[in-house]
Amino acid sequence: MRALRPGSLMGQMLLAVAAALLLVQGLGAALIYRAQRERFQADTVNALAFRLIAETRGIEHAPRRLRTGPRALFGDRLHRFSVEARGSSPLQQGERRDPGAEQKLREILTSQDFGTTEVVVVRRPLASDLYATAALARRADRIDLPPEAFDRAKAADLYVAGVRSPQSTGWMVARVRAPPSANALLVPLTLQTLTLYLVLVGVVALILRRITHPLNALTRQVARFAATQDPSGQVEPMGPQDIRQLIVALNAMEWRISSLLDEKDVMLGAIGHDLKTPLAALRVRIESVEDDTERMRMAATIEDIVRTLDDILSLARVGRPSDPLERNELSALVASVVEEYEDMAEPVELGDTERIVLEVRPTWLRRALRNLVGNAVRYGERARVALSRESGFAVIRIDDDGPGIPDSSIEAMTQPFARGDPSRNSETGGAGLGLALARAIAEQHGGALRLANRRGTDGKVEGLTAQLALPLT
Repeated sequence: MRALRPGSLMGQMLLAVAAALLLVQGLGAALIYRAQRERFQADTVNALAFRLIAETRGIEHAPRRLRTGPRALFGDRLHRFSVEARGSSPLQQGERRDPGAEQKLREILTSQDFGTTEVVVVRRPLASDLYATAALARRADRIDLPPEAFDRAKAADLYVAGVRSPQSTGWMVARVRAPPSANALLVPLTLQTLTLYLVLVGVVALILRRITHPLNALTRQVARFAATQDPSGQVEPMGPQDIRQLIVALNAMEWRISSLLDEKDVMLGAIGHDLKTPLAALRVRIESVEDDTERMRMAATIEDIVRTLDDILSLARVGRPSDPLERNELSALVASVVEEYEDMAEPVELGDTERIVLEVRPTWLRRALRNLVGNAVRYGERARVALSRESGFAVIRIDDDGPGIPDSSIEAMTQPFARGDPSRNSETGGAGLGLALARAIAEQHGGALRLANRRGTDGKVEGLTAQLALPLT
């Protein structure tokens, strides 16, 4: 059922309105159909009662309120039959009585002091009624009715009512032409219901389209802005007044955000220039320090500051990359990063890889891999790198043999300036930006960074696994 439910606002509202209209129209049509059936039955019973009372008391004493049926019951001379007196019941073999009509006819006759001991009402084809057929044939001969007209008249149905009074052992039988079948109302009622249904649904669809069309355009623009931070191509205000106000507000917000990002880029550029210039001057000046140990410590401190500054600037700029996407073979890119560490005699191994071609920003992706592999070497003694396809993603997996990270701290470790090792010496130095930058780069490509402890059969942590997942499409 969930698969059949539309996901869009317009689809869900149309479905709800259509279902409600269908229910209301269906109930209305059913009530009209039922009322019309009851009216036809009441007209028929009134006509039968009128015939019986007029026959016994004279037409001037028959209540005029009983003569309320359609003209077909009274005005058609071909089908106007006199009341028949007979000694037996009019019920023929195999016919089914109509209890509802019998009850109503009994009530009408009783209200007019027309005593009855038994009432029978049946519906039958005129052709199977000998009395009616003979009367119809005599009338057709008198007016010289064409054969085809006689056949049509003979194809009608009759309601036949027989009553027996306490004063007589015989039966009085009245006949009236059956009104049109209530089933004949199904076609016009169905057409009326469908017409109203389609008109109302069409009007609602137009109104909903006027609402959802600007919302869809706004959604596409917001998604594009989230990916590019470019406010150009904004949606023109359209639709109802509240939707227009929403579009205006979002357009203004996009321009404000874009302006803030531009200001941030300018500020970062200034910070990078103003800090790196004096740091470069310090590198020159420490060469005059005679103590080699002290000079090396000062140089290491400056390098640590430069690396931290680079990480901070990179993390700030990753949301607005200036370099375009390029089609790259991931296994070759991963292998090139591994080779860099192998050339430095670092314990980094390249495991199984698959040939996967994706559009990526290679400079940023190399930066993320270097951070992950560097962390694995620094904290986990060695790194094993592999590449595979998993559930629509290209997954770069980096395993180490370190102590892992407490499960409660894994999420926090991908936040800026979070470090699992509190030391700040040359062995494990850094500002805690490596994992945060790797996660930001993964998200820049529409992917994700996942960290998990790797456990052995005894449940002990055997190392940490970092997975950089990039979508294949």
